[in-house]
Amino acid sequence: MTSVHMAPVPSGTVVAYRDDGPLSRAMGLLVAGQLPPLPPVIAGTFVTGVLLVLGVAGSDGLAVFAPAVTLLLAGPGSSHAHDGRLDWLVPPILRVIEYTFIAACGFAHGVHPVLIMLLLGALAFHHYDLVHRLRQRVYAPAWLSTFGLGWDGRMMVVSLVALTGWLTGGYVVFALYLWALFGWESLTCWLAAPQAGAEAAETGTQD
Repeated sequence: MTSVHMAPVPSGTVVAYRDDGPLSRAMGLLVAGQLPPLPPVIAGTFVTGVLLVLGVAGSDGLAVFAPAVTLLLAGPGSSHAHDGRLDWLVPPILRVIEYTFIAACGFAHGVHPVLIMLLLGALAFHHYDLVHRLRQRVYAPAWLSTFGLGWDGRMMVVSLVALTGWLTGGYVVFALYLWALFGWESLTCWLAAPQAGAEAAETGTQD
């Protein structure tokens, strides 16, 4: 069986709920946690909404630039502790931005609704799994957010695919990739969790 190492939940679980990718985390390092996360995310939501309405997610429209704008606004806040009274709103707002953008791009380019739901289903599964892990005081390994690309990277991928005009095939390939990645990692994680707990208990008894 594959060995999976699960780390305890950090003190600020809201940050983990964000599901930031490498791009967003890198931008967060630039400001060293000095930028409050909520106002930029709200601004990113507004700008993304405007771009989606104006561009209708067309390959030659303004909407394809929504991920870059959202990243520039929301990315730097990734290193903040998210300890403000309303900072818990940041993760659900990011989910709304990501899901809405993916759905809008798909419908605007004539992607079959089943394929759109297939991609959104992979994301919903991952985010549900993330929430459940944090409630159990374990969280996914760092490499998962790298290979899973984070909300920022996934939006960038969809935007680039929209620019190429190969959205139907892109949605299929991307959905299968994310389902395989998130499904395999989640399965191996939870299969290893009871074994890890038993080994820890046995070690404590021997001591």
